[in-house]
Amino acid sequence: MNFENILVSVENGIGQITINRPSKLNALNVATIQELHNALESLENNTDVRVIIITGEGEKAFVAGADISEFANFSIEEGAQLAAQGQELLFDFVENLKKPTIAAINGFALGGGLELAMACHFRIASDNAKMGLPEVSLGVIPGYGGTQRLPQLIGKGRAMEMIMTAGMVSAEDAFRVGLVNHVVPQSELLDFTKGIALRITRNSPFAIGRAIKSVNANYKDGVNGYETEIRNFGKCFGTEDFKEGTTAFLEKRKAEFSRK
Repeated sequence: MNFENILVSVENGIGQITINRPSKLNALNVATIQELHNALESLENNTDVRVIIITGEGEKAFVAGADISEFANFSIEEGAQLAAQGQELLFDFVENLKKPTIAAINGFALGGGLELAMACHFRIASDNAKMGLPEVSLGVIPGYGGTQRLPQLIGKGRAMEMIMTAGMVSAEDAFRVGLVNHVVPQSELLDFTKGIALRITRNSPFAIGRAIKSVNANYKDGVNGYETEIRNFGKCFGTEDFKEGTTAFLEKRKAEFSRK
């Protein structure tokens, strides 16, 4: 597939998507959101890919927000539609991918950029990263899931403060409150992230997909996460991955899981 705003590569079971609008600090516009959806869907269906990494081009920004010029003159209805379409195409889509998706945050992750990182299954930041949701300084609120995912990750009080002050936090502060899992020098960010991704590729793709589904269930209204876990636990017993994993353990060897 050919893209104008992103770069896509696959190597050693890892699919990497790089948002490539450095002159705009990799800001998300409608076209980029659509391209990200298409690329993620393609990698999800690619049996050679076990893990997906999302990052930004250059050293300044992961994604420094949405492209404000696209919606500055929107009506109420157009604003609501923008948020709904974006959440469906990208942010909820990322969260519900069955393949682990990691945000490698290199620099600024603001507004829609932080919302994209939070939609990923976990986050790794470079030591120069800055994160925030500055939307209220523009007279609007986060519209791509930020008011929902940030409290889930760092707690209601801290999320309220970040959103209402429109302030940024450092990578170290983000690590301290659980917004990111690791902080590493920028020069090591991708290698470090790929190292974790390679560890993930050694495990059962089916089981990982069911684990993601089960964890996400805990954050959905009206869904019993424990019941979801029980169902998904049971489904694992009917797979070749389960047979291979348990057989390998009993035979004291490393499991070789399928790519399905």
